[in-house]
Amino acid sequence: MQQRHKINVAIDGPAGAGKSTIARLVSKELGYVYIDTGAMYRAVTLKAMEKQIPPNDELKIVELTKQLDIELIATESGQKVIVNGIDLTESIRSNEINKQVSKFAGISKLREILVEKQQQLASSKGVVMDGRDIATHVLPNAEVKIFLTASVEERASRRYKEMLEKTPELTITLEQLKNDISLRDQMDLERTASPLKMAEDAIKVDSTNMTIVEVVQTIKELCIKKMGGDNHVIQNG
Repeated sequence: MQQRHKINVAIDGPAGAGKSTIARLVSKELGYVYIDTGAMYRAVTLKAMEKQIPPNDELKIVELTKQLDIELIATESGQKVIVNGIDLTESIRSNEINKQVSKFAGISKLREILVEKQQQLASSKGVVMDGRDIATHVLPNAEVKIFLTASVEERASRRYKEMLEKTPELTITLEQLKNDISLRDQMDLERTASPLKMAEDAIKVDSTNMTIVEVVQTIKELCIKKMGGDNHVIQNG
């Protein structure tokens, strides 16, 4: 693919919208670096829970975060999350972490530390980054901004199937997962520190009735237009 210049791509959206999968595939298509910011917050959440540090003990959480060396390593199958030399890729995706991560992600000082790391990673361009406040806060100057969403029912169904493949003996029901995602949405929308919201200049992509291939192709085409010097912004939804 001919590129005139590298750009940064920001993909935001609610829990279970498929941001990580889509961002990883888009980065692969473009030959860019993929940065899963949610994995960073999950890693801090896991380590805090291991040390029994509650989310309201901000001083200890900030101190803990400063001691963590979080590496995001691209692999053929996705991305490894290495914390202080230990592979936590699978551990940070547990349902317990799903339930708790928003409580930790809402801590302002913690976000400041991780946002600084994320901005450093994107400083050379050629990055696809996903999260909940990438376009609005972390990379406000990203050349392409996407707000990826889907219905609560669809997001719960997708995540349930994903969890079932990894753990056939799941104890959580689809209805419980739907409630958990709805609660997560509410917490993300209402938190004080960088709440979830769509950037004014972002393009909304509702993937409820779209395949992964269709979503990736839609975003890829937007990126190609931007890299080619076409400043036309497509309004979607």
